[in-house]
Amino acid sequence: MPKMKTKSSCKKRFKVTAKGRVKAGQAGKRHGMIKRSTKFIRDARGTTILSAPDEKIVKSMMPYSR
Repeated sequence: MPKMKTKSSCKKRFKVTAKGRVKAGQAGKRHGMIKRSTKFIRDARGTTILSAPDEKIVKSMMPYSR
């Protein structure tokens, strides 16, 4: 049986933690920062853990990430 391929877009955007959760960059910070509140910008700093339904989708595209 040949190996399954990891989706290239996923390997660039997501990392899997030691506990198996999926870590991703915060959304909504590419442009339009003028209209965003200071609180939003501060809270959206760094990375975040994906929700369970989103995690399931991403993991299906990354077969060897466990």
